[in-house]
Amino acid sequence: MPYALGAPGFLWLLIFFLIPLVTILSLSTQTCDPITLACTQTWNFKEFGNVLSTYHVEFLRSIAYGGLATLIDLAVAFPVAYWIAFRGGHRKNFYLLLLLLPFFVSFVIRTLAWKFLLADQGIILSPLKTLHLLPADYHVLATSTAVVAGIAYNFLPFTALPLYVALERIDPRVLEASRDLYASNRTVFVKIILPLAVPGIFAAFLLTFVPAVGDFVNAQILGGVSNTMIGNIIQDKFLTNIDYPAASALSTILLLAMLIGIFAYGRILGTRTIEEYI
Repeated sequence: MPYALGAPGFLWLLIFFLIPLVTILSLSTQTCDPITLACTQTWNFKEFGNVLSTYHVEFLRSIAYGGLATLIDLAVAFPVAYWIAFRGGHRKNFYLLLLLLPFFVSFVIRTLAWKFLLADQGIILSPLKTLHLLPADYHVLATSTAVVAGIAYNFLPFTALPLYVALERIDPRVLEASRDLYASNRTVFVKIILPLAVPGIFAAFLLTFVPAVGDFVNAQILGGVSNTMIGNIIQDKFLTNIDYPAASALSTILLLAMLIGIFAYGRILGTRTIEEYI
């Protein structure tokens, strides 16, 4: 019976996850005819070295952008999750809904809204330029600032929800006991709240960092030619240049890099812990 109940889920993973993953791994070692697009398995592993040497800057830029956006999300989401968990009262669900409500809108539409807000003559920069608080030629679009800001905004819920779950699970009686023992608010936070929230912090970091590194929408809409991320390269290789082996090799390298981070997390806190906060 358990296997029968789990069969739809297993079938879904097989069709939409395992088969595409095996296909990508296989394509990364194949050789394709640029005219007929017919691919032959030649076990050509040189493609990995070629794409890594060619696009190592984009890899490093993606990791930097994703890491910075994740740190920004942690800094923004932790106080919000803390307030909802400990000060939200019976309206916690309502506050969570308010936090998630903007993200019911399409990912692309939210990013286009950022482009409108950050435009040179948009509602943010135009008044500041009029008041001579910013130079007339100052711009934010097509910079790393715009890309990181867009990524941080779009992936904020991936950070906030695990943090909220971790903080919500802290027993209030533990905090009361610490204050009965004359612990200051700073001591309570550093010695009790923060250590108990560490699993949620790691889960939030992982859930935010992984999709942020592979994102290409924000770099394409908000960035310029100098802000290209590895996701943009993979998209162009697949859909524009029709270079399946190179695109598959890039995807495989990115996948392996992400798996290393996941296994590192498992070694530090255990894989069971993250399941409790997702």
